[in-house]
Amino acid sequence: MRRAIDTLQADFLSPAQVAASRAVMGLDTQLIADGTYLVVEQAGRIVGCGGWSRRATLYGGDHSTGLRDPAPLDPARDPARIRAMYTHPDFARRGIGRLILATCENAAAAEGFAAVELMATLSGQPLYVACGYRGVEAAEAIVEGVSVPLVRMRKDLSGPSGAQRNGRSRVR
Repeated sequence: MRRAIDTLQADFLSPAQVAASRAVMGLDTQLIADGTYLVVEQAGRIVGCGGWSRRATLYGGDHSTGLRDPAPLDPARDPARIRAMYTHPDFARRGIGRLILATCENAAAAEGFAAVELMATLSGQPLYVACGYRGVEAAEAIVEGVSVPLVRMRKDLSGPSGAQRNGRSRVR
């Protein structure tokens, strides 16, 4: 995760913003406890990870203060959350993010969610747009006076641009 944060954001953020990103990004172990976090391996090496959540937290890791809310979401009115998406820099732009997103979207749809939301970094935004997400609002995280730009994004899971239910995903 740290390598993905440091390397993949370098073309989008200043060094100070990349450093500040570490305070608000990372793994929320609630996703592991809920069984909604996925890891993609290739030849025994972790090349990507990410998950989805039925809880209110939109983003932030275990170490993030003031961002986490374990309250359950209501699939009838709330979008599920896509969370903690990271791809090892050596494997970026090889379909790993798309695989994780599709698997998460399918799982959320299977539990009755009609939409998903996420908080995108500027480096992740092109992937999400390519996968059918639309920007909802610009946001920022302020860490020790440093602003980290973010974009809240959403995708409806119904219709032709919704979750792909083809059953061919291979993650665990």
